[in-house]
Amino acid sequence: MAARALDATGAAELVQAATAAPSMHNAQPWRFRCHLARRTVEMRADLDRAMPAADPQRRSLHVGCGAALCNLRVAAAAAGWRAATHLLPAPDEPLLLATVRLTGPERGARPDGAAGGEPAGEPDAALGRLAPQIPRRHSSRWPFAEKPVPPGELADLVEAARAEGARLVFPDAWHAASLLELVQDAEVRDAETPDRAEELARWTHPWPDTADEGVPGYAYGPRRRGGGAPVRDFGGRDGPPGRTSAPFETAPNIALLGTAHDGPADWLRAGQALERVLLTATGAGLVASLTSEALEWDDLRALVRDPLTDVGQVQMVLRIGYGPRGPATPRRPLAEVMEVV
Repeated sequence: MAARALDATGAAELVQAATAAPSMHNAQPWRFRCHLARRTVEMRADLDRAMPAADPQRRSLHVGCGAALCNLRVAAAAAGWRAATHLLPAPDEPLLLATVRLTGPERGARPDGAAGGEPAGEPDAALGRLAPQIPRRHSSRWPFAEKPVPPGELADLVEAARAEGARLVFPDAWHAASLLELVQDAEVRDAETPDRAEELARWTHPWPDTADEGVPGYAYGPRRRGGGAPVRDFGGRDGPPGRTSAPFETAPNIALLGTAHDGPADWLRAGQALERVLLTATGAGLVASLTSEALEWDDLRALVRDPLTDVGQVQMVLRIGYGPRGPATPRRPLAEVMEVV
């Protein structure tokens, strides 16, 4: 496919895809600046949407922005562009998390050699094939079927993570069960820590409203009644009215996503790997939910790591399986997150 000229409409399509990514509490902590003449998109962190209590190092913020970066690259590949991506390209500008320079399908061409760059050339066909899954991917906080995921599907998810420089491993039943205890411990701590409880309240909306951010009540899913699935309960005991409870699976399919190191660039890579795994899972008819409560406490995060695997530094806990697709959650208008120059 021949790449078209980058105009305001094309840039908007790329950013629209990027903003469909998951982020902690759906805070959408990103901003994009599109330089049409230079065919470059810059992604910056939006610190107004940071969570200093639960995410003081901004690890989760970087993971969410990495997921948005993956979606942008997927949309670019589907549109015929090759994306030369540079992570943290300006040490003196820490909020500039990545730049993506779009080039046509010129064989043998390469970017300017900056650290973290990827060779330019033909569009990434494997990435481009994931584009239809971007609007279909939604977190599902509902019970999944008591059904294992076939080995071939799991292998595809592992490869998706590997392609983005991360590891995806599947802990044994004993460690998976221990994760539920860690999540429950984190939930109690969060409720008893005022600044964390206030942050959660800011980003959850149990009552019907028109918010274009955060987690709405209709996406909470039922309250867990039994089972061993680690699922973040945004509703707690108080809401929303009419919320039911349900038994969750007793043997959930759990995956740990990790990286070898644990700095900002690693968090961005983890976010890209996370979204590539989620899009691959969506294409295979799988659904997923993300669980990060235990990762938000340093001592619990150390226990999340599976000692029997080489997962490295755990960046996200995933629950994967077969079940109802979660509802779409709101997104901010493009005018709030995108600038064209």
